[in-house]
Amino acid sequence: MPDKDAESKQDYQIADPGEFVRNMARVMDRTAEIAADFASRIDSDDARARHDDQSEQFAHIARTFFDIAQGYAAAPNKLMDAQLRLWQQYGDLWQTSWKRLLGEETGPVVQPAKGDRRFKDPEWEENQVFDFLKQAYLIAAQWAQDIVEETETVDERTRQRARFYVDQLTNALSPSNFALTNPEVLRTTLSSNAQNLVEGMEHLKEDLEAGRGSLRIKQTDFDAFEVGRNIAVTPGKVIYQNELMQLIQYAPTTEKVFKRPLLIVPPWINKYYILDLNPKKSLVSWLVDQGFTVFVISWVNPDERLAMKGFSDYMREGVLEAVSAVGKATGEDDLNIVGYCIGGTLTAATLAYMADKGDDRVKSATFLTTQVDFEKAGDLMNFVDEDQLKTLERSMARKGYLEGGRMATAFNLLRSNDLIWSYVVNNYLLGREPMAFDLLYWNADPTRMPAATHSFYLRECYLNNRMSKGEMVLDGVRIDLKKVKVPAYNLATREDHIAPLSSAFRVGKCLGGKTRLVVAASGHIAGVVNPPDAKKYMHWTNDKDADTLEDWLAGATEHPGSWWPDWKRWITPRAGRKVPARHPGDGGLNPIEDAPGSYVKVRAD
Repeated sequence: MPDKDAESKQDYQIADPGEFVRNMARVMDRTAEIAADFASRIDSDDARARHDDQSEQFAHIARTFFDIAQGYAAAPNKLMDAQLRLWQQYGDLWQTSWKRLLGEETGPVVQPAKGDRRFKDPEWEENQVFDFLKQAYLIAAQWAQDIVEETETVDERTRQRARFYVDQLTNALSPSNFALTNPEVLRTTLSSNAQNLVEGMEHLKEDLEAGRGSLRIKQTDFDAFEVGRNIAVTPGKVIYQNELMQLIQYAPTTEKVFKRPLLIVPPWINKYYILDLNPKKSLVSWLVDQGFTVFVISWVNPDERLAMKGFSDYMREGVLEAVSAVGKATGEDDLNIVGYCIGGTLTAATLAYMADKGDDRVKSATFLTTQVDFEKAGDLMNFVDEDQLKTLERSMARKGYLEGGRMATAFNLLRSNDLIWSYVVNNYLLGREPMAFDLLYWNADPTRMPAATHSFYLRECYLNNRMSKGEMVLDGVRIDLKKVKVPAYNLATREDHIAPLSSAFRVGKCLGGKTRLVVAASGHIAGVVNPPDAKKYMHWTNDKDADTLEDWLAGATEHPGSWWPDWKRWITPRAGRKVPARHPGDGGLNPIEDAPGSYVKVRAD
């Protein structure tokens, strides 16, 4: 039988000591170059502004932890109990580790959560040293979260922020993120004579240059994709445009189409082509193939010239002008509408505005992972309080917009192990290029946001929750969601980090008409972009009303696969009879350019 210990020792031997030393010298030289380059950027206005913003953010984090510490200062016995539990677990770990060293079969004291991919390498379990490091880390990470949970003197918002900050800290300190304590990285370093670290430093340098002094981690092969070439390729034309948006009408693929057209309002926080990634994943293409005349808003990537464009402008020049343009393009007096994420939030507000004005052109509304009541808005609330908003508003005032990377970073932090630290390990420690993945290309193609719009959105929705309270005012109209009587389809997802299920559930409670709730598996993107042919995930329905999400889930029926066919069954009776297919340019608006248009191609770099 092979000697496992001998094989393990072989794995951790330097292949060529001389080459190893030369490569480590190259790593040190490149580290010095990067440090010098970083130091040279410190005196720039942008760097000083970023430093000031970061200093205020660190001060905010410190205040949060100070609040937690004060709670334990007032109850020292609770802290002593927590410390005793920690040392008890460490004692258990030492005991099981010694037993294992002596040849006894022992089980782990603690195990990673299901789906935690940081410790997937077999050595995290098979090698006693790495197993000990892993378990010691997991014990400490759970203890830190318990400290937050057991504090009795802080309000829930402070506790929520502390949870988030502890998560970020413990995620960063995972032994998987360091070369000497990650078995895969250590093996690769020794077997390649540290060539992986040489490559990793090159990647780090490139990412710092791409971020102009800030770290912009490369998540995919950017050269593998191009908007209009192999992403966002469903045929169509831009048939209307203004300062804020282009309106795309897609070419039909069926001889007849439903009479009532369909308008999609995507979020402006990122680009619309998440709904048209490629023909196999494209919701837009699938809708066209089902016989819908599909229109999609493609929002502008704004610069300082649009700094004062506000939420009302996005309603008026975005949704309302698109509704009118659809009517001119098709000759129809009414339409159905779909809003995704913040596009759904804007859609709901617009429908309330239209209801107040007696405008009934929209006959049904579909909301995809949308929030209108932000009381349970999840971890994004950790970025929103008065102090942080003032800091953000000062930052936006310097340029007139929020830089696209700022919002992308916030979203990445919601899943930092998957979207940050896994790439730190892959790109910088293992020295590998990230794989080509269209979804991550889209994720790394963010948009800027006008200062006025973003400030209004964060204050009115996240900070003060005025939309759900009927206190938001747009163009002189108080937005009352109860006036929205059109039938609604509300799609929420179970693992959504951006629009949590508990928050999206409330859409139907805020609107004044009948709402069909459907819950899909997975998260904010994969739960929505889930074509039937993929046969992935599942979804749940419940035809009975329920006052609480828990009651709704308890009575829900699980169905395999995508929610798309369920939505088609719901929308078909509301889509009208079949009529001859309409082509872009057939109606009252002439095509301007081919889809996907020019607005979506403007990058926020």
